[in-house]
Amino acid sequence: MKKKLFSVLLCATMAVGLLAGCGGGSSSSGGSDGAAGGDTSAHTYAIVTKSSGNPYNEREATGFKEVIEAAGGTCVVQNPEAATADAQISVIQSLISQGVDSIAIAANDSNALASVCQEALDAGIKVVTLDSDVNTAVRATFCNQAGVQEVGQALIEAVYDICGGEGQYAILSATSQATNQNAWIEAMKSVQESDAKYASLELVEVAYGDDEPQKSTDQTQALLNKYPNLKCICAPTTVGIAAAAKVLQDQGSSVKLTGLGLPSEMKEYIGADDAHSCPYMFLWNPIDLGKLAGYASIALVDGTITGAVGDSFEAGDMENSPYTLSAVAGDESASEIILGPPFKFDPDNIEEWAAVY
Repeated sequence: MKKKLFSVLLCATMAVGLLAGCGGGSSSSGGSDGAAGGDTSAHTYAIVTKSSGNPYNEREATGFKEVIEAAGGTCVVQNPEAATADAQISVIQSLISQGVDSIAIAANDSNALASVCQEALDAGIKVVTLDSDVNTAVRATFCNQAGVQEVGQALIEAVYDICGGEGQYAILSATSQATNQNAWIEAMKSVQESDAKYASLELVEVAYGDDEPQKSTDQTQALLNKYPNLKCICAPTTVGIAAAAKVLQDQGSSVKLTGLGLPSEMKEYIGADDAHSCPYMFLWNPIDLGKLAGYASIALVDGTITGAVGDSFEAGDMENSPYTLSAVAGDESASEIILGPPFKFDPDNIEEWAAVY
């Protein structure tokens, strides 16, 4: 994914972003001109995360704000109080009233946000999504952290490996409406059902922790109590995997864990021995995902792209720049921007990456 030099650069990036102060509901302007064409300094760019207090979301906002302010634009960060569609609708309506030029949304619900996103479009506001998409008709494009099939394949293969090819596993997701979680889970199921290799694996339950630490903890305990023969829990959510890791490790459980997690939060749980609950996990850099959404927002506002499949734009010094908008699987008229493939974090590299994010 990245070499050592890039790790150092990312450390610097995060430090700059944190110093910029990505607080919920804040707005600021400044920095030097540069990231994209057009009079960026005359525009206001907003990002709406899934909820406040979510470290993954905070890092997305850090990357977004860094790009906007480096281009001389005004950045508004909104962190809803809860990971619900209603909470996001309220802040999006407020942003529409403020007359911002673009809104980047990490959606809590694909369909429930459709009406308010349409309101934004009708008001002339550019709408881009990141991390979790909305109905494709009400946004310009989606900044996708990794291809859905690639994530699903990586997760089910990890479950297969950790279970020794057979046995029971469970999934601990975020909310039941989270479009990214649901897409990855469906991809896992699809891979399992289509390949006889996974025939001896049994998915016993998909539980929902609603991206809340306590509920995720409770759901993990409930899974352990309900399924005494459980071998593995897969948590494709950074909040859920951290909560599950602590439960399993504190109890010395033989059940192992994999999924998607932040290296800094999972460092103490990653290990190949019985003392650690998670042999390995995956993720991407949420700072980079936020940066990608920032560059895409600028390109939409200044007219470099319209959101059409085949459009392309420069994204500063990001590793895969320039980015080209590709068609969404199953919806060829809608576009998405793939950040890159999921990356595996294991005992050999977790210390290095925990210092980055």
